[in-house]
Amino acid sequence: MTQIYKALISITLTLLLASTAQAQITSSSFEISKNLDIFATMYKELNNNYVDELNHGELIKTGIDAILDKLDPYTVFISEAEIEDFNFMTTGQYGGIGALIHKQGDFIVISEPYEGSPAVKAGLLHGDRILKVNDKDTRGKSVSDVSSVLKGQPGTKLKVLVERDGEKSPLEKEIIRENVSIPNVTHSMMLSDGTGYIKLSGFTQNSGKEFKEAFLKLRENGDMKGLIIDLRDNGGGLMNEAVNITNLFIKKGELVVSTKGKAPDRNKSYKTFIQPVDTEIPLVVLVNAFSASASEIVAGALQDLDRAVIIGERTFGKGLVQNIIPLSYNTQMKVTVAKYYIPSGRCIQAIDYGHKDSTGHSEKIPDSLINTFKTRSGRLVYDGGGIIPDILTEQPMLSNISMSLISRYLIFDYANKFKREHTEILPAGDFTITDDIYTDFVGWLQHKDYDYTTRSEKMLSELKKTAESEKYFEELKNEFEMLESKMMHNKQADLEKYRDEIKSLLRNEIVSRYYAQKGRVEAAVTEDQEIKKAIEVLGNQQTYKTILSGTDITSKSKS
Repeated sequence: MTQIYKALISITLTLLLASTAQAQITSSSFEISKNLDIFATMYKELNNNYVDELNHGELIKTGIDAILDKLDPYTVFISEAEIEDFNFMTTGQYGGIGALIHKQGDFIVISEPYEGSPAVKAGLLHGDRILKVNDKDTRGKSVSDVSSVLKGQPGTKLKVLVERDGEKSPLEKEIIRENVSIPNVTHSMMLSDGTGYIKLSGFTQNSGKEFKEAFLKLRENGDMKGLIIDLRDNGGGLMNEAVNITNLFIKKGELVVSTKGKAPDRNKSYKTFIQPVDTEIPLVVLVNAFSASASEIVAGALQDLDRAVIIGERTFGKGLVQNIIPLSYNTQMKVTVAKYYIPSGRCIQAIDYGHKDSTGHSEKIPDSLINTFKTRSGRLVYDGGGIIPDILTEQPMLSNISMSLISRYLIFDYANKFKREHTEILPAGDFTITDDIYTDFVGWLQHKDYDYTTRSEKMLSELKKTAESEKYFEELKNEFEMLESKMMHNKQADLEKYRDEIKSLLRNEIVSRYYAQKGRVEAAVTEDQEIKKAIEVLGNQQTYKTILSGTDITSKSKS
């Protein structure tokens, strides 16, 4: 009997014993034992008889992934090599150089060096093309390949050879890796009319502490009459940190979230456990379709307790709780163990992973199964798919030309060019794209490739294919040619038509070259329509109170 077979039998027996909670072996335990024995004997014979040598680690990992693929996407196996990346997701810290990278053509390029990071200390800039790391060529490598080399134990050194526009020859930089910490509060500031603003990007360890410090600092330094909590694009994280942040504005002893799972020990209630900081200040929470998990706990709890007005798009709808379970050989498994429920009693999970269609895909919970709940003041709220804001807004869709300029990194590259030619600009909130700057950008684009197909052109192409398949095209040929001629996009015309949209994208990108990520947020805030709406609501206490009391007809009709 091979060593592999012995190991698989050992696993079988271990799982069997662990699954047998009672003296009498249940049918479930027998099924586990039976199928693991089948798997073990199959693998033994495969190893003994297959014509080529097997890669055991790769095959078993493939089997594990195939099993977990039948469940929800949040139940995952974490190999020893992936532990560091997972720790970063929960702590916001990792050992490395502190820079985002992306692939542009054949090169890996510095997207954004974090403020104060080893990358900045070594002099790396936006747009630097990484040619070599420790004398090893990076051309043709993936982002993950290069990222894994750049990460490492804090205090260790590495050499990076970069190519930079404006420099005649490559530059070699020596970087000392550090423990890089990504802040959860990416920006906090006072806006107009005494409105505070806090942008929260994650829920890693200490996010509650960071948020509290930012809030107290704003309150001390200004006459704050209301607060905007921006949870847009925040994919969540640690549930206890969501409770901590909610606790700042809710009195002690209030239920924030509860979890319910298959095992009795997964059924828990999480209440506010310390005295709040401020139970009176008016709150608005901004959310969008990428606000998920812990973000939905905060937004949902504050909505259910009538403590904040929620503005934005319907949230993602992740109402599943994961725990980390250690496995052998320094591996782990993140397992969905429960669903979470916010104070009104609703679960906001949008997709039912327990039921799949004939193609194996999970579907959203149908409208017929959605239930109605009530907030503390009696407002109607619903389960079955995220948090529905009190005031719904729609994110404007970017034009095709803007998408092309972004995806081809032309706005990114122009911002790098602008930084080389201008040593300084106005403060982030005051800087604007003048007509002269925009004219220069348009001229710079003349010899750049940024062709694209508009949605109308795509739809016409599909209609043309349908007409051909149904034998109608010949008699409609002239009409199609006329439509194609009229619809043919003109890039120069689009540059003028979408001038304001492109100028906004340019502004945010250029500002980040001088004031880093905080500057990008400061610039975006001045043009953000949802923030303007939040300021408007906070500035009108009658509107604010009628929304929370459920007597505001306008917000109800929108929901």
